[in-house]
Amino acid sequence: ETETLADAEERCEGLIKNKIQLEAKLKEANERLEDEEEINAELTAKKRKLEDECSELKKDIDDLELTLAKVEKEKHATENKVKNLTEEMATLDESIAKLTKEKKALQEAHQQTLDDLQAEEDKVNTLTKAKTKLEQQVDDLEGSLEQEKKLRMDLERAKRKLEGDLKLSQETIMDLENDKQQLDEKLK
Repeated sequence: ETETLADAEERCEGLIKNKIQLEAKLKEANERLEDEEEINAELTAKKRKLEDECSELKKDIDDLELTLAKVEKEKHATENKVKNLTEEMATLDESIAKLTKEKKALQEAHQQTLDDLQAEEDKVNTLTKAKTKLEQQVDDLEGSLEQEKKLRMDLERAKRKLEGDLKLSQETIMDLENDKQQLDEKLK
């Protein structure tokens, strides 16, 4: 019995030691659990924060993708506008070149017309001078003709007067001849 009691006490002491050790381990385990729960809570909070940040980042990415798509669309629209404007500019350049060519041709034609007009004016001036000279010559000839007509008339008058005088002289001579003949007849 004494041994049995001693064994029981020893076992009881052993159990008490084990209990104390287990309690210490349990306390340590609880402390570790608390630490791990705290760490887990922190990690969960960090995870939630990271998830929130991730959601925000995804939202930002979605927004950026939308913005990028919008910018890309605007870029294409701008490129089309630039292309259209470039084509319009090319068409305008062609029109300007054509109009410049036509303007040059018109200027040359205008200059040619001015040159032709000047040449015609020079011809008119030359012909006007020639006409004036001819008119002066005609006036001079008409004056000379008038003088010649007057001279002819004067000569005709003088001729008729001389012819009259000649006739009178011939008649006088004939009368004198008759008178002489009559005298000769009487003297015989």
